[in-house]
Amino acid sequence: MDAIVLRYRNLVFFTWFLTLDLIMFGAFVRLTDSGLGCPDWPGCYGSASPLGSLADIHQANQAMPFGAVSLSKAWIEMIHRYAGSLLGMLIIAIVYMAFRYRGRLGRSPLLAVAALVIVCVQGAFGAWTVTHQLMPAVVTAHLVFGMLTLTMMTWLAARERPYQALAASAARWRGWMTGGLLLLFIQITLGGWVSTNYAALACMDFPMCQGHWVPPMDFAGGFSVFRALGELPSGEMISQYALTAIHWVHRNFAFVVFLYMGLLAWRMRAEPGLRGPATLVLALLAAQLLTGLTTIFFEWPLLIAVLHNGGAAGLVLAAVTLRVRLATAGRAALRSV
Repeated sequence: MDAIVLRYRNLVFFTWFLTLDLIMFGAFVRLTDSGLGCPDWPGCYGSASPLGSLADIHQANQAMPFGAVSLSKAWIEMIHRYAGSLLGMLIIAIVYMAFRYRGRLGRSPLLAVAALVIVCVQGAFGAWTVTHQLMPAVVTAHLVFGMLTLTMMTWLAARERPYQALAASAARWRGWMTGGLLLLFIQITLGGWVSTNYAALACMDFPMCQGHWVPPMDFAGGFSVFRALGELPSGEMISQYALTAIHWVHRNFAFVVFLYMGLLAWRMRAEPGLRGPATLVLALLAAQLLTGLTTIFFEWPLLIAVLHNGGAAGLVLAAVTLRVRLATAGRAALRSV
């Protein structure tokens, strides 16, 4: 194989892997309440690392011992920022190679450019997460654009990995898979809204919620977008009824996604070129159900909550891989390594 092509593929796969890791670590940042571990941006109290801000961090921690700032949270937040910066630089390198060697790669550079645009927007929302004091709409958008970055990187990686050619008949699943991706992103957005509003424990029983199939809820308050964390647009504290509405919608929409994606993946397993990622979708759906229930019954344990976020990323990965492969139905498989 051409050394340039091999170098490009390795760069794409490494960047894809880092993107997945960064999404998992971002969930860890959010779930450990470390998003304001350094309450300014891009540095930490004006320094490049918490080591230069020890006095400021100590002072903030002394003033509010159980607040958002501590040395451990500052390091968690800054490591996340360092990894995000590295990801951005790697995607710039991918764009550079995609343009310079587009003839040898046999690929259009436009997808790489789209990935760069999305990761820049995602980084902007990361900064606004801090400057807007964890505003739920901003934090949720940060999560969604992280998943979109993973979508772009998975798309780039899937084009470089060989697989068995698909028959033209497999093309019938393209529209269905596109619909599945749309449903999946709606559910991820709802899940982000649950997490950023700390509504995961609003319903502590299952399958009912607070002993009712349809408990008392405040949808208007729960899904009001432009408001501060823990508040309604009026400035009042968000009610339990609003938190219940957030949780209830995410929980019940999960059944829609589970049935749709589960049936679709089961049917697509009949295609040899789709069997691997379709089986992964089924496994991840089962894992998401398990981790979601565990989160409720064990009151949001950190490890399980992070794995639940990771499972959502895994579903995006598998679903995008399926959609990319379906785009080639009836054509020759990608060139082998």
